[in-house]
Amino acid sequence: MPAHADSAPVVLITGAARRIGAAIARALHAAGCNLALHYRHSAADMQALCAELEAQRADSTLSLQADLADSEVALVLIAATMARFGHLDGLVNNASIYHATALADVTPAAWDALFACNARAPFLLAQAAAPHLVERHGAIVNLTDYYADHPPSDFIPYAASKAALVAVTQGLASALAPHVRVNAVAPGAIAWPEQGMDAGAQQAVLNATLLGRSGDPADIADTVRWLLLEATYVNGQIIHVDGGRL
Repeated sequence: MPAHADSAPVVLITGAARRIGAAIARALHAAGCNLALHYRHSAADMQALCAELEAQRADSTLSLQADLADSEVALVLIAATMARFGHLDGLVNNASIYHATALADVTPAAWDALFACNARAPFLLAQAAAPHLVERHGAIVNLTDYYADHPPSDFIPYAASKAALVAVTQGLASALAPHVRVNAVAPGAIAWPEQGMDAGAQQAVLNATLLGRSGDPADIADTVRWLLLEATYVNGQIIHVDGGRL
């Protein structure tokens, strides 16, 4: 018997410890979901997030540390989620590697690392989760990017990996229909890069955004929640939450 056989919806979120991932976790938890929360390095942030959510509803979270570059991890994460909660209703592929790379500096290893996390891992997780999601008529939401449509010259491998994730999203939407819906959210200027971005570059992004301002992680979290729990006739879509930048 699973250690936790609650009938509440169960969602696995990758990259859930901080920033947009943590906002998604809070939104889904507030909507009544139990959560399997993956992280790679941010142990302290994950511990704090789980403590916060457990204080609101006991036995509602499971933290899972793993490096998504390992191709065996998908099966491990899904198995651990099933062992704890007994079912799976949703998968949110939020984890991502993001960094600029000048054309001359792109190496095969850097290319492979970006694709392993940003495109291969979401596919393998969806593949492993599929039988359980079919049983529950669940849903998958992937996090893509504005750059998947408009790749800048210094983000070619990253943009290519996110474009691949768009193809994965639409392919899975077809492969898993009619039992499982698969959609994606493409954020715009929501959270500035952690490695820094100068004020001029930030302003250029905002100048190209129709609403003229940056968004908030809650804007992404609300869209993910809607796609998972409410948008029952939406499938194979890429929802751009970017203030009109696209």
